[in-house]
Formats: sequence, structure tokens, C-alpha cells
Amino acid sequence: MNIFPRTITGALHGQNKIACDWGWQSLVAYGCHTSVVVVDTKAVQVIQTLEKHKSNVVKVKWARENYHHTIDAPYTLRLATADAGGQIIVWDVKDASDRASFNEGSKPVLDLEWLSTQDASHDLLVALHPPYSIVLWNADTGTKLWKKTFTDNIISMTFDPFDSSNLALLGNDCILFLNDFSITKQPSSNGRKFYITVPGTSGPSPSSSSTNLSGGSDKKIGNRFRRVRLLVGDNKPRNSQLAVEDTDPIALNECLQMTYLQSRRQHLLLVYPREILVLDLDIYQTVGMIPMERSGSPFQQVYPCKQRDVLLCLHENGSISVRVRRRPRPSTSPSTATPVDQIGNFVGLTGGDSFLSHDPHDVIYDLRCQSDPLRVTKHMRAFGLACCMSTERQMALLMSDGRLLIWSLMTVDHAPSSTSNVHTQMVLSPLYSPGIVPGVTNSDFEFLPPLSNSGGHQILPHPKISMADLICQTDVAGDPISTQPQQQGRGVILKFVLTGLSCGVASVPTIIRMCPPVTTRNLHKYKPLAALGSSTGLVQVYNLTTGSLWREYNIHTCSVRGIEWVSLTSFLSYSYPNPPSNGLVRNELLLLDLLTGRTIPLRGHKGDEAPIEAVKVSHLKQYFIVMLKEKPFEIWDLKNRTILREMPANFPIITALEWSPTHHKKRSAMSIQETVGSSSLLDASGSSHILDGSGDSKMSQVTATREHFFFAESNRMLHHFWVEGSLVKEGSRLPSDSGLGSITCMTWKGETLVMGDADGMLGVWDLKARVSRNYPTHRSSIKKVKFAPGKGNLKILCLWSEGLDIWDIKEVRGTSSMKVTKEQTKLIDADWAASDKPIVVSSDGCIRVCDIKLKTTCSPMDYAEFADPVFCPYLLSPKAALAMKYTMQHQPWNDEYTLQLSKEYSTQVKSTLPSEDKRRPHETPEDENFIKAVNDQFDIMPQKMKDYLPVCPYGTAQRCLLAAQLFGDEAETTFWTVALQYLKAEKARLNCPIHKSTPDNPGAGYHSDPFQGEVPGALPSNNRSLLMDTREEEVVTSCSCIKEPLLDTCYDTLCDSKSYQKYQLERLSLHDSKRSTHEQTMKCAENLILLGQFDRAVQLYLETEAENDSYYLDSILACLVATVKSTGASQSTIKLVATSLIANNKLSEGVQLLCLINKGIDACRYLITYGEWNQAVWLAKATLPFSEYSVVLRRYIDYLCSPAVNQKTKAILVLLSIGQFQQVLEVLMSMHYYDRAGMFAEACTEFDVLPDTEEIRTLLEKVYLEYARYLLALGNRKAYGYYCNKAAEKAQKVNQDLEWMED
Repeated sequence: MNIFPRTITGALHGQNKIACDWGWQSLVAYGCHTSVVVVDTKAVQVIQTLEKHKSNVVKVKWARENYHHTIDAPYTLRLATADAGGQIIVWDVKDASDRASFNEGSKPVLDLEWLSTQDASHDLLVALHPPYSIVLWNADTGTKLWKKTFTDNIISMTFDPFDSSNLALLGNDCILFLNDFSITKQPSSNGRKFYITVPGTSGPSPSSSSTNLSGGSDKKIGNRFRRVRLLVGDNKPRNSQLAVEDTDPIALNECLQMTYLQSRRQHLLLVYPREILVLDLDIYQTVGMIPMERSGSPFQQVYPCKQRDVLLCLHENGSISVRVRRRPRPSTSPSTATPVDQIGNFVGLTGGDSFLSHDPHDVIYDLRCQSDPLRVTKHMRAFGLACCMSTERQMALLMSDGRLLIWSLMTVDHAPSSTSNVHTQMVLSPLYSPGIVPGVTNSDFEFLPPLSNSGGHQILPHPKISMADLICQTDVAGDPISTQPQQQGRGVILKFVLTGLSCGVASVPTIIRMCPPVTTRNLHKYKPLAALGSSTGLVQVYNLTTGSLWREYNIHTCSVRGIEWVSLTSFLSYSYPNPPSNGLVRNELLLLDLLTGRTIPLRGHKGDEAPIEAVKVSHLKQYFIVMLKEKPFEIWDLKNRTILREMPANFPIITALEWSPTHHKKRSAMSIQETVGSSSLLDASGSSHILDGSGDSKMSQVTATREHFFFAESNRMLHHFWVEGSLVKEGSRLPSDSGLGSITCMTWKGETLVMGDADGMLGVWDLKARVSRNYPTHRSSIKKVKFAPGKGNLKILCLWSEGLDIWDIKEVRGTSSMKVTKEQTKLIDADWAASDKPIVVSSDGCIRVCDIKLKTTCSPMDYAEFADPVFCPYLLSPKAALAMKYTMQHQPWNDEYTLQLSKEYSTQVKSTLPSEDKRRPHETPEDENFIKAVNDQFDIMPQKMKDYLPVCPYGTAQRCLLAAQLFGDEAETTFWTVALQYLKAEKARLNCPIHKSTPDNPGAGYHSDPFQGEVPGALPSNNRSLLMDTREEEVVTSCSCIKEPLLDTCYDTLCDSKSYQKYQLERLSLHDSKRSTHEQTMKCAENLILLGQFDRAVQLYLETEAENDSYYLDSILACLVATVKSTGASQSTIKLVATSLIANNKLSEGVQLLCLINKGIDACRYLITYGEWNQAVWLAKATLPFSEYSVVLRRYIDYLCSPAVNQKTKAILVLLSIGQFQQVLEVLMSMHYYDRAGMFAEACTEFDVLPDTEEIRTLLEKVYLEYARYLLALGNRKAYGYYCNKAAEKAQKVNQDLEWMED
């Protein structure tokens, strides 16, 4: 029930557009005016609001989690935000503190990006500062490492996810490409400049037919596609250089977004309102276009997924569409239509095979599903899309009114059915799930049987956590060309489901009132509720303990002007429209019961009259006064809801009024107050309450208590009245001190009356001593004064037009002040949330609970209370988070796998780790709360995950992957994804009777039943044959390996060699179809030679026109390629020439010659010598057998591990891809990744992929011993003993250590 400083936000500012991000921790952060809001997406509740920016927030970016987490590098919530004033703040979200703050100029930051180029540092932040500067910051210290200034204005930037040295910059009329980005020094050049323009009419254009879309309705789009197909470098082309019919080049300033494709290397997306262009940067051409439907809503933002080649597109109408890439069918092979759940996404779709209008090689993304559009208005528009980086199946849609919608993707079975409505079907094959678990009906995901089936556990379906769990690889599923099945999953359709909605403060708030304060009598049922009125007639009630919206009542037809609480569960509210010229309005005065929602209108018989200025409820809640503008006030009986007296027309006009807190008949008064405060004033069930007019026997015995009030008239005269029952009497008149001006407000507590006037003066009356004094505030007119609750608390808040002051009446001085400038938001209203917590509402639509010094409006999350439990391991202490992760991964020291921490974490063990000296209030190993905090997280873990973890069919490796996904650990997720696939592949190879003794690539494929004879209930042979790949003639029928791709294209060179080679040939075919100049043709021919496609290379060389200067050379090259023989003499000659060319800086030509004579390994060595590592790895992986390309990859691994590069994490992934599991363990140990090494050793043991040698046993002993010490540092004695005893030679030392610990 404690109230801490916090901010509750509302509608967004225009500059907050696209300022939102979804981190790996499953938290969404977005900017709202100058605040940063953090939302838990599982419970859909605001868990933190950060306030230190002085200008509107324009960029929000969560830190990456692709590093190894330890005690020294714990799970922390780091967030970078930038505002319109150029300031960048790096936050510790949990502690609500800024880790660093820095700026470069005073203009809005255009873009932010966290870097992850090295293992040594994960605190580097790149910022794009206007108009054309890029600065690399150390986000931990705020130090500027370097600054690069360009000559062209830059709008946005995007990093190549496959190569950290590549950076693309979007300018007003060009795109800049940098290939030398480094954290050690600024880029040396200004990059290569490219313009989007028209291909020239000269030169060969084999792909010209691809731009001619059929049908008149498609002609315009075809022309548009043709205009943007080519990127021309260096110089901006003139219109005279363009084709006559294409003299209207596209301006890049129309581009809404530029981003790299996350799923495929060297692809760039340009997002326009009516289309999305896909550029291939190897040929600098547009290879695909996604047009907007004729009646569709324009694009606004695109998120390219990584796990699958999928685009998530936000449209201006608030809908989100999912577009999945497919391999298009040739135009000569139409297929039958299959119904899907969405309308067609091709222009001019009126029936028939619309694919015939596309070139077979074009990159095409099919519209697979779309969320419902929203009702977009001027005040409610889509402001941004954020996608969960961990799962990529959940999206957050941010609206301008402060609403946050959480959409989730799910799949339903595809049921083919005939339909006559062509608009509800497309010529598409269905998507497919990733596979089938053997022995499980209607379940997805796995091809392989489990490692073991001990205990008879039922094999459960794999939890659908991510996009990769919903659909299989797009290159495999739904390929319409093949007649053989290419996958084993079920046909599915994607669907959107709205899983969460978070609402903010209503637009244009007008008034805020806090409920009556907590007392000893109402402590057991008290809720700190604040009622907020808005200009639309909506009243929102917020629980200030959790900061959540408790109730919402749409009870008025116009702007709410005032709210007054009459009990803990009811209040009076009044409203009226803006007065016309005659000043008369129709007032609405309602009494609302919060528990039932019942409202009772008061003064309903009144017509047009003067507006209500205020409603004042007496201290004992017996009476209330309605004050009308320049009219006599009315006194009402609150119990009977009847008017007691309406002052005569000649009554003086009053400017301020306040009820006295003192009264007579104290015992009766206390009874009344207790009854009123503890009961609902309006009972829908018909029971009698104080306002029902027919009070019960208890109330009828209580006599009315006399209450007093003072008011000031316009001439500063004070009047004293008292009310008792139906009797209203005037007491006395007191002349005000002449030092005060027109009194605007007053407040009364005990024997002290405080008044504020229009000149900024405070008048303090001590009624007991009959002394009055005036104190200047040096402010403008005081709008409101109010005492803080609490006995003896004489602090008051003074609200004036430009700020808020806190005064201590005992010391008669101001203690704190909040002043707003003209550029900042104005304060609308203020009240006391608690005895030391003012609450204010401002014109930016935000509610702020401040500390007593008016300096802080956000609090650490250690003691925060939430409406729903928050599952976020990042909120645990470092040791608690690690203990939770290791418990999820593997717990062989326990007899049974259980998701609960128990006494194995001893409170007597002292930590041997050097850090974590700062003790947190909740989770520490020495405290019982350490175990309780972790167990609380286990309790709220998703139930499907809790059920699946104990029975994971692939043991430790699969549990580690699931734990990494739950934690949002990017580095662990990548490692265990690759490790699990190659562990399966290696086990399959070792059990294959054909390839068991063949040292081939472990990526050759899966094994349908690698554990045959070991697993109870293994699939019969006829079922296993369904998993066999029979598409290639060379596959032996008795081979139990599958040739399906292990990893999707986002893993690039980590993929198995066959799928990688296949993808490179497909991409080369695409390049071949898109070439339009001689330079592009020669580049394509070069790649054809490198990949061994000699016949096609000869054809390209022979296409050169006789007028071309290279005609003779190309003809000679054609002859060379066509006639080269693999004889010893010719090979020696060609190799000698190639070596000479390379020595004379003709590396590309020399490499081609070496590839002509099948010396690809030598070509790779030369490329490595000249530092062309990416080219060498590409050539080796795409052309060489495993025995040769593994040699190149080992050289590449040594390069990655070198101190200058320091990318050992990437080197480990490469080692996994070539099956070098022993070296993986050795590198992990050298990096001190003892926890990951221990789990990988367990996984290798379960898969039985390590040979039983003395060297391996020694290595495992070392791994287990170091992991045991690591667990001991966390306090887990039982695990320490288990892993030490696995190293049999260390048993004696283990016993000694345990005895010492017990002593």
C-alpha cells in the first residue's frame, strides 16, 4: 500500500513517433513526451517510468544481450534513449538511475544503435547526430571515442547484421555505403555514394522482360519497378542520361525506412508508402518489390525477422501484415489454388494465375496474414511497431493516444476447401510447421526421437515460443516446383491474436483528486485511489500503489470540471460545456459509487444557469456546498441528497470557501465518519446507506453534528457559517488583513487557516492565538492551497500558473519548488497522494507522483508493487538470476528434476567471487529471500514450459536453449541453437551405416532414428522412411541421414554445406537474370567460374557486343574457360599464371584461374593471405568438400580468436559447424565460460559424440571441476559435490572441501 514516486503517462507527442523498442528481456520501452515508459509484455502492465529528459524523447533502444552473463557481467536492464535536445541517457531501468548522460549538439538525435563487434566490450553505442555526424560513444562512461563527419545530410543508418564493418546511411538523395567501420578508429572515407535511377538503354538487358507486368492495371507499377532497379554509384545522373520514357527518377526523401534484411546476407530494404524495394548489394540492384494493394493502407514501418525470411509490416490504418518469402514457381508451371485466410496481395488479382506476371527469379513476399485495422482518427494514429527480438512472434503496436496493443502470431491447421470467392484464396502453397515429434499425434517441431525415455514420461509437443517454432524454413516449405515432399510438418495458416492492451491517461486531463487519506480505522481496506477527470467526460480511477488503472467511468457528456470524494468508494463530480456568449450552461452533478458503477444525478431539474465553480464536501461528509459563478451558493444534505438552503440573490459573491475540520459532539461525529467512510454511499442492492434518504436504525439514532465553514467574498471579508441538521446559521464576520488581495483559495487544518490571493501572497491565521501574518511567495496568482494529510503535518502545496511550491507552515518557508517554463508543459492540477507525496497532472497528459522535494518522479523497482506478478529474471540479483538459469538447464545432483530451489543453496557458504559487494534488500545468498525470489519466478513461469522442461527429449542442450529463450539471452540462444542442431547431425552421422566412418561434414543432415536400439518405443522402419530424402539420385536407400537444412539462412556460413551451396547457386541465378550492364555481366561470369558453372560463364562472355572495348578479351576468356583441361601441363601453366597475377595485385583474376583447374583450396589460401576472409570462407563453403573447407574454416577460427579481432564467440559457432566439439570445450575454458562449458560437456556426453580417450577424459575432468567451483561460488554445495565427484581423481579434495565448509 506504499506510494512511491512514479509517472503515469497518457497521449504521445508527435516527436515520440517510432520511439519504441522491444528488448530481449520481453520488455517494451517507448517515449511519451519527456518520459520513457517500460511495459511488461507478459502481464501488459507498466513497471517503470523514467524521467530526466528535458525534451521529447525521439529514440529508444534496448541494449543487446549477446554477451556471456556472469556475476561480473550480470543480467541488467540497460536502455539508451535520446531526445529532441540532443541528449542521450543510458539507464539502469531497475534502479531508475542514469548510468551515463552525454550529448553532441542540441538537435534531435536521428538514430541509435548498440554495437556487438567484440567479446571484450558491450557498452558501445553509435549515435547519428544531425546533420551529418556519426559518433561512437562508450555508453558506460559517456566518453566520445571518435566522430565522423560526412559531406551529405544523413537521415538514418543501419548496420549489416552479418558484417559489423558494413554500414549503410540514408541521405536526402543518395545512399552511402561504408565498409571500414571499426570501433578503434573512425572510417577513413566518406563511403561509396549511390543513387536510385533508371537502367540505361544501351548494353544487354537480358532481364528486361521481368519488368513487364501483364495487364493494363499493372503497367504503371511495372514502369515504377523498372525505374528503381539499378543503383548507380559515385555521380548523380542527369536526366539527359536517362531513357526518354523514364525521366522521373524516384526521390529518396520519399523513403520512410532503410534497413538490412536480417535473414539473408547483403540484402537491403527500402520502405516507401506504396511499396517495399528489396536490393541485393552484391549487384546493387532491386531484385524484388512488394507493392501495396490498390485499396490497401500505405506502409509505415517494416521489421525484417531473423529466424525466418518474414517481413512484419505496419500500415497507416494500424494493421500489421505478415509477408513470407517464397521461391517463385516458373510461369510455365501453374499450380492449383489453395485457399488461405487473407485477401490476395497481388495488384490486379481478378482470377487466374497471377504469378505469371512476375519474373521467375524475382524475390516475392506473399501476404500470409493481417491483423484487423483500427479506427484511425486525427488524435489516434499508429506511432510505431516493436517486435520481440527473442521470439519474433509477438508485436507491440504503439498508438498516439498512449495505447499499447500486443499482437501474437499463432498457427491453425490448413484445411483445403473449395470456394468460389477468388478474393479469399491465393495461388499459394500453405506454410508448414517445423516437423513432427515421433510418437506424438498432431504435434510439431522435431524430426528425431528423444535421447531417452527414462521414467516413462510422455513426450509433449514442443512449446511454440518463437517464429521458428511456428513455421519451417521458407526455402523448404511450400516449394511448388518439387513433386516430392520437402518437409514433414503440417500445413498451417498464420493468425493474429490480440493478447494484451495497455491504456494510458485519458487525453486532455482537467482535474485530479485523491481519495480520503488513510487512518487507523480504514487501514485494513484502504486503497490509494486517485480520480482523474478528462475533457471528454471520462473519469479514470488509478491505484497509486501499482500505478495501474483501477476503474474507468464514462459518466459525463462534456468536460469534467471537478471531483470531490465523499467516501473511500464514492465521489461527486460535475461537468459543463464551454460557456457560450451569455455565460449560461447546463451543469451535470453526479454521485458515483465506484463499487457498483451506479450514478445518481443531482440538481437534474436545473436548466441553463451559471457554471459550477466548485463543490465543497464537509469534513464529516454530512453536507456539501455547490458554488456557482457569480451566483449565491447552495447547501446540500449529503445523506438525503436534498438541498438545505439556497442563498438569496443579494448574497455577496464569494471567491473561496473551506469547511472547518473541528466540530462538536465528537463521539457522534466519529460514528458518522466511520459509517460514511466504510460504506458505499450508493447501494445497487437496495440496502440503506447514508445517502439513501431512509437510514437504518443505527443512523437514525445519530444526531446531526454541527459543522462550520468560512468563505471570503470579493472585498476580502470573511464570513463564518455553521450547519446542523437542516439548520443553517451565520456566525460572524471577520475583516481580512489588508495585506491580502482578492482571496482565491483557502485550506484549514486544526487551528490554522491558510489563504492565497491573486497577488501571490499567503495569509496564515492562527485561530487559537488569533494572530494572522502574510508571506509573499513571489509568484503569480495562487490557484490552490491544500494541507498535507497526517496529524501535525503542516505542509501545504501551493499551485500557481507556472509551477508548484511546498511550504512548511510551522517554519513558514518554502521547502521545495517545481517551476515550468513556457517551453515545458503546464501544471493543470495538484493534490496530496500521501503525507509526503504530492501528485500533479500536467498538460502533457501525465500524472506524476513526486517526492516531497519535487525532484524525483520515478523509483527503483526493488520495492515496487505491481498489479500482476512480473516474470523477468533480470529483476533478480545477479546470483539469483544465475542460480535460476542453472537450475533450469540441468540438475543431475537432484534425484528428480524440479523447478524449485531448495536447501542446496546453503546460507553458510561465503561467496568466492570478487564482485557483488552491494547487498540488495531482497535476493542474497545469505538470506532466505534469495530462494524465495527465484521460486516466485518459477511459479509464474508459463505452464507449458514448466511441463516441458522436465521431459525435454534432447536433454541438457534443449533445456539450455529453452532457458536462454525464456531469459532473453541472445548469446546463449545463438550458441545452443547451433549446438543442438550439430549435435543431432553428428549423432546421426555416427549411427548411419553408410557415413559412420566417413569424416564428412556433420551438417550433412538429420538422422531419422539415430538412437535406434537405445530408445524404448522407437519408430518402426516404415515410419522412419518418411523422413528419408529421396530427391537426389546419389542418396543410398539404406542411409539414415537426411539432407534437410539444419539452420536457416540467417546463420549464413554456419549452415550445412549442401544447403549453403544450393542457396548460393540460386542467388547466382538471380544475379544472372538481373544483370543489365557489361560490368554486371562480368561480375556474374566471375562468380559462375568460382562456383564451377563453366558452361554458363562461357555464354556470358560470348554475349559481349563487338562495339565493346572488352570484346576481344571476353572472347579469349570464353575460349579459355571452354577449353581448359585438367592435364598436368595445363594445370601447371595456369597455376603459374594465376600466381603471377596475384603477385601483381590481380587477386580476383588469379583466384578465377585457380578455380578453373579445381584448385579452390589454393585460391582460398591466397584470399586469406590478402585479408579477404569473407570471400575465402564463402568460396570454401560453397565449392569445397568438407575435408578441404574445414581447413579454411580452422584458419578463419584462428583469425577470429586473434587479439586484434577478438571474436571468440563467433569462432566457437564456426567450430560447432564443423563438428569440432572438443575444441569448442577448450575455447570455452580459455574464455572462462565455465558454466557454458559444463553444460556443453553434459550435452556431448548425452549425445555420445566425444571419443573415449584419455585426452577427452582429462578435459571433461577439468571442465567439471571448474564448473563445480563456479556453482560453489553461488552457494550450491550439493552441485559442487556432484561435479567434483564426476572428476574421480579429485574425490579426496572434494571431501576435504566439504568438511571445511561444514566446519
